[in-house]
Amino acid sequence: MTEPDAAQLAALLSCPAELLDTTLDQLRTLVITHATGSAQHAARVLGRSQGSVQKQLDNLNDAATRLMAETLVTKQGRGKPFHFTGAGEEVVRLATATLQSWTDGIHRARRRAGSTITIGTTEFTVEFLGQVWPGLREDFERRGVQLKIEHVRTRDLKTKLAAEQVDLVCGSFAATRGAPPALDYDFLEWHRERVALLTNLTTRELNDRPVTHTKLAKLPLLVPSAGLLADFLSRWYGPDYRGVLNVVADVDTLNYGLNLLNTQLMYGCLLTTDRVADAASEGRLPGNNLRKLALTDDFNPQLDIVTGIFARPGERQRYADDHPLSALWNAFAAASPTRPNGQPQRGNLHE
Repeated sequence: MTEPDAAQLAALLSCPAELLDTTLDQLRTLVITHATGSAQHAARVLGRSQGSVQKQLDNLNDAATRLMAETLVTKQGRGKPFHFTGAGEEVVRLATATLQSWTDGIHRARRRAGSTITIGTTEFTVEFLGQVWPGLREDFERRGVQLKIEHVRTRDLKTKLAAEQVDLVCGSFAATRGAPPALDYDFLEWHRERVALLTNLTTRELNDRPVTHTKLAKLPLLVPSAGLLADFLSRWYGPDYRGVLNVVADVDTLNYGLNLLNTQLMYGCLLTTDRVADAASEGRLPGNNLRKLALTDDFNPQLDIVTGIFARPGERQRYADDHPLSALWNAFAAASPTRPNGQPQRGNLHE
């Protein structure tokens, strides 16, 4: 263990009492007040009384006055946001960094110890975890390992991993057909599929023939604002695809789009995965005579949906073979229909 030198030790021993009496809870209250604008709004976010929040701010102001001869935050009048002094702005920056640093450090310690494993899944990949969890449950419970499951949207996959909010993610992305996926992460492929259209238009309005690139742009479309299928449209029609296509409705989730078609509140077409289109058209999802239409091969680039398991590159190699993260990855590898050996693939997420 490295011991502090004399100067460092002296600095630690000479920390002012006012600083040592400041709690992380007080710092969090200060940061949230800065973000929300007042003690009243901060109290709502924190689930506390306005009086308790104001008392913490008063205590911080008293300590700051003794330490720096300046308060941190002052009221400006009824209905006006609080004013943060120069010292207050600096302390908010330090507090934010301190709280984030502690949170990140605790997450890293938990991962090293393997006491908590957090896995993110999308709505349609949670079944992957359902396949492997029964074989891991007894071992994890015996070792006191807690498995946390978090709902992650495809659009947030990269952010969640980079921020170390999850350890593994089950998710999907658009990849060039026939080419190996290129990712910035360790990746275990689960399956590939194409996209298709679901429509409630009649055969008189839209026949059953596969839809071409030119035809799709003219059809009334229910279009996602972001995410996996928005990535398909962006790469086929450019980043301004919404100005090129005939958009009749914005849909934030697949279920919302399906409900609009099923209730006939909207008439048009919805781009979705091949499996979902099959399930809806075959009556395995609630629906009112929705039809599935294939897309022709004139879309450039030709893309598939690739689904699998993501992990931060090289992270598993830093842990012992019996670490829960490795056990979970190996279980996915054994169950994967397309990557039975579980070897990670690497490259660029956005190709």
